[in-house]
Amino acid sequence: MSTDEGAPEDLLLSEQACFALYSASRAVTDVYRPLLAELGLTYPQYLVLLILWESEPRTVRDVGAALALDYGTVSPLLKRLEGTGFVERRRDPRDERTVTVHLTDAGRALRGRVAHVPTTIGCALGLDDEARRELITLLRTLTASTIAFRGADAESSAG
Repeated sequence: MSTDEGAPEDLLLSEQACFALYSASRAVTDVYRPLLAELGLTYPQYLVLLILWESEPRTVRDVGAALALDYGTVSPLLKRLEGTGFVERRRDPRDERTVTVHLTDAGRALRGRVAHVPTTIGCALGLDDEARRELITLLRTLTASTIAFRGADAESSAG
């Protein structure tokens, strides 16, 4: 195996924030997978349920916006959740173009069955509550910064 000893340190894989985020995301999702599989859920389905447990009904558009997913991704996800009997989609009688998502009784009852998941994930992260909150704040800042950067980059490219 050869290495280019003249390679700048910032081009090392171990120095890439993107790879550290990617690795962390995969590791955390891998902890979720068996916990949710016991309940017949995937990780994206769990995220949809979290949104609905916060408040419902929600429009399909709201669900997509909360998860930063487009309609083409959210719609099949909701269809599968509807097939499990946890949610129901309904057309808004005031505006037939708008579809709202509602929890079923089974979807509401599932909330109690997943109550252990955040604690288990907290243990897996190895962070106390303060460090976990700091991590969430840092990740939200990173997300907002990259979105702003992409927007500014798109504006400078267009001009």
